[in-house]
Amino acid sequence: MASSADIVVKHFRQILIWPLQLMPTPHKDGEHRAMGRQWEAMEEAAAAGSPWQPRPTEFDGDPEQFEERHYREFVTFLPYVQRFLYGENRASNLGSYGHSPLHVFRRTDISTVLMMFKDGAVHHFKVAHIDLYFFYDVDVVILAFEIMGDNLPLKRVQDALFRFGRAFPAQWDEDATAANCLRKVAWLNADGDVIAESDFEDRAGYLAHLGQYRAPRMAAHWDFLLQPLVLHHSSAVGALRYRQIEYHRMPILAYLAVDDPFKLSEEDFYRLGMVTRPGHSDSQPYTQKMFDEFERTCCYDRFWVPERGHATASTRMMCNGHAFVMVGMHGNEFYSNPYTGILGQFRHQHFLMALIAHFHKAALLMFSDRLAVALSELNLKDVRSIRTFKREIRLLLEGFLRFNQRYWFREVSNQVVSDQLFQMMSHHLSTDRLHQDVKDSVQSMNQYLENDDLRRQADTVVRLTVVTVFGLIGTTITGFLGMNLFGLADESGWIKLAYFAMVSVPIVWLIFLTVAKSKVLSEFLDAVSDERISFVHTVKILANIWRKKKS
Repeated sequence: MASSADIVVKHFRQILIWPLQLMPTPHKDGEHRAMGRQWEAMEEAAAAGSPWQPRPTEFDGDPEQFEERHYREFVTFLPYVQRFLYGENRASNLGSYGHSPLHVFRRTDISTVLMMFKDGAVHHFKVAHIDLYFFYDVDVVILAFEIMGDNLPLKRVQDALFRFGRAFPAQWDEDATAANCLRKVAWLNADGDVIAESDFEDRAGYLAHLGQYRAPRMAAHWDFLLQPLVLHHSSAVGALRYRQIEYHRMPILAYLAVDDPFKLSEEDFYRLGMVTRPGHSDSQPYTQKMFDEFERTCCYDRFWVPERGHATASTRMMCNGHAFVMVGMHGNEFYSNPYTGILGQFRHQHFLMALIAHFHKAALLMFSDRLAVALSELNLKDVRSIRTFKREIRLLLEGFLRFNQRYWFREVSNQVVSDQLFQMMSHHLSTDRLHQDVKDSVQSMNQYLENDDLRRQADTVVRLTVVTVFGLIGTTITGFLGMNLFGLADESGWIKLAYFAMVSVPIVWLIFLTVAKSKVLSEFLDAVSDERISFVHTVKILANIWRKKKS
């Protein structure tokens, strides 16, 4: 078997999928906008000259120019997924909800990514597209960043997969360079000029930011790319604010086309599928048990039969949740065709499946985070805090119900390959378990609110009952006497008004006093009705009315 150093990747694609949590944007009057409406502010920024501009869909052009690859992409998905991704024709009188809840923005000012690796080598990767996906009614945004390159050594591809998608350094080496990041990343425009570059070497800046905000700082090139979105835990000024929601390594999709994929070793596939750094040819750090486990849980080998050695059985797909990687034969037209082949499916169907799976996880993590924040800010001694907590929980409950109806689905396609790959992605991302956890938390919170409302209603009933019972005494007495204690029929209006005021004030005071002491009075009534309690103890309970509460 050939050494990995001899293997050349004829064509390489890498797509970063970076989910971020959006913070609610305030209105001018201080109130928060509805959840998941930040795309409106992006449209305003686009009109003001932002590099992020709304991306037209394939359905916005001339229907006669509609391409077959778009058709193939559309029919891959089930109808409810089609409505999520593409919307419906608003001209149809079927009561549909119209456009897709996806709002996509694209920037085209970055044409090349410069990567400087640890050994000092510099490679330029062409940018295929850079998109931001906003989701109606959900405070999540996803960055999709696709790059491509040709004729690259396999080890260089492994290194790019391992190091490129890093939002910030996790640590630094002894030479003050970021341990697992590239030495330098730069965005270049069409003229080759540097628009922005990384600052991984600024160790002091990252440490100071974490010490001040208790949140890591994004690398300079990513921070520049996302503008006008700004990091929430920072001094940056901006209405569109985001925060990290997952691990700092961005999920990826990768496509590799080589002359002979059968020459890749088990270790090569493991490093690609698990997105680890390239190893040395004289080292074998992995055991056969690890390879077997990887092949059993992360490899989709429907089109991979190495013993046959045929082009139709030379495509291997690997998925571990963090990454979806496929390797195939460059000379196989079906694998390399960007329109009707697997390359076209990778860039469209497989990308959209990964987008949906990661959106599901990000949205559920967002709901979980909001629930935790709402609970942490609850102060049972503060009436205003309790009201805010109830309002936030009810809003989250409404948002979660809408998420379930509009976005949550366990199947995306009836096509065998697409369905199995999506199930594989969802399984590794544990979205079903996470959905159940969030559902249980939301229901528990809602049950707490319902129980609290019932308790308050029960307290109100007790107070009304106490007032009614003690008011019944006065009502019975005055009724027995015919309510004619005083003959005021012949008195003037002022005298009658004076008597009315003299009677009303003490009665109102007595009623409010009864309400205020209703808890103790209810205990007194319970004691009176309980034959096992002595008269002396009943009187003591009544005497507690005038005792002051201990602080």
